[in-house]
Amino acid sequence: MINRIKEKIDEKTYLLIITILMFIAMYGAGMIIFADKGFAKPQMFLNLFVNNAGLIVTAVGMTMVMITGGIDISVGSVIGLTCMMLAYMMEFMNVPAFLAILIVLVFGILFGSVQGFLIAYLKEQPFIVTLAGMFFCRGLTAVISSDMINISNATFLKIAQAKIYFPFLATVNKKGKVITPFIYPSVVIALIVLVVIYLVLKYTKFGRAIYAVGGNQQSALLMGLNVRSTKMKTYVLNGFLASLGGVLFALNTCAGFVEQGRGFEMEAIASAVIGGTLLTGGVGNVIGSLFGVLIKGTIESFITTQGTLSSWWTRIVISLLLAFFIVLQSIFASIKSKNR
Repeated sequence: MINRIKEKIDEKTYLLIITILMFIAMYGAGMIIFADKGFAKPQMFLNLFVNNAGLIVTAVGMTMVMITGGIDISVGSVIGLTCMMLAYMMEFMNVPAFLAILIVLVFGILFGSVQGFLIAYLKEQPFIVTLAGMFFCRGLTAVISSDMINISNATFLKIAQAKIYFPFLATVNKKGKVITPFIYPSVVIALIVLVVIYLVLKYTKFGRAIYAVGGNQQSALLMGLNVRSTKMKTYVLNGFLASLGGVLFALNTCAGFVEQGRGFEMEAIASAVIGGTLLTGGVGNVIGSLFGVLIKGTIESFITTQGTLSSWWTRIVISLLLAFFIVLQSIFASIKSKNR
């Protein structure tokens, strides 16, 4: 029994455990070091979700794609285009907020379908296809408008500014004022997506097919799985999640501009890798990707709270963590092959 548990941990969850422990250690250190600056307050922790709701959804989609052995570097540009489309439709075309959201979600599905078809059925390289998708979306964003468009739609702003309070976590500041922590609806949507995709990957035939295709495509074919259909569905779902991530990003910024979402694809990939998703496919977990996002958010909180460091230190630290986890993946893969 103990040997089975060890084997399961070694092959499936070792990177996830390391990621979770790293987040706990980092956040715990922040609570100690910046205790006088409010790092230990509940709102500081909730802000990790508030500021990264769009990235959580995007990382979830990226995790699925990477489990199949693929990649998608277009998601950042899809987010930027989604924000611009929302802003332009609501501000210049007077499209109702919910209709505009529906339109961009449909666009995400169609965009994912095109990329999925090229990758799954025409057998083009995912990197090249999604690189073309990245250029297309970023260029189309600039064509729509090269200027920033602020969203003033009342319905959209009402959704963006709605607060969900947690009275049981309320604290009293130095001035005696009661501070009640809160989140926005975007966080609820992100967490619902996370749970749904976790259940899909763990308990559905489609989820098991994703792992099988990423683990060994030839074996998946011999098992009777439709590899092309699985890849196609994965990229379609990823396109939808990228556009949904763009909607959540727009709810956070309430604007659309050309540079929006730039680099988001790399942050999503980094979050997935730090969370235990193998670059070679077949292994991954959206819970791990969530903690990868939280680690990135914690590093940003460190820099913001410290006050004197450049925001670029976030990229530097993430790159070091990414290299660390890639090395870990190689080490464990080597150990696994030797044990065989």
